[in-house]
Amino acid sequence: MTRERMMGERLFYLSHLHQDGEMKVTLVLEPRSNISSGESPLSPSAVSRSDSASSTQSLSHGGAPELLVGLSYNATTGRLSVEMIKGSHFRNLAVNRAPDTYGKLFLFNSVGQEMSRCKTSIRRGQPNPIYKEAFVFQVALFQLSDVTLMISMYNRRTMKRKEMIGWIALGQNSSGEEERDHWEEMKEIKGQQVCRWHTLLES
Repeated sequence: MTRERMMGERLFYLSHLHQDGEMKVTLVLEPRSNISSGESPLSPSAVSRSDSASSTQSLSHGGAPELLVGLSYNATTGRLSVEMIKGSHFRNLAVNRAPDTYGKLFLFNSVGQEMSRCKTSIRRGQPNPIYKEAFVFQVALFQLSDVTLMISMYNRRTMKRKEMIGWIALGQNSSGEEERDHWEEMKEIKGQQVCRWHTLLES
């Protein structure tokens, strides 16, 4: 129920479309390894956006772990929606296999007290895990500029042992400019989801 494997994909350039009339094309899907080995000018991380539920391109900072997050806020209901969409470049350095990963979300008030927490289900053996899980926090409009959302990604090595892959923070105490800009854009757009990639910071 929680695992997804890509069977194949194909790039189709919109420049091939005819301007008038309907066009039907049969596309033969290929493994991603074939596409990223030279046939496509796009990087593997850029190609992966076709299954990421977002047109936002990965940042590709030298293969550093990244996370695609969607934010939206409804001022009428006070609902802050956070969607964990997918991760990229997650590695398990201890053993030679893809990691089992999950994320934890914490919401803090202006003085650092925890208001709420939740976590994703585990994605097993996926270096580029697809989560597509949404979480809702109740935040009054007057609180929106004073709260901090912290997202931590973990690699579960055993039932009792875990290690942090990295983390980001958005809101009042944002961990960087990209995170601050994402939060501000969410506030400006009012109700529509804003998706961005974020490079995870080391623990």
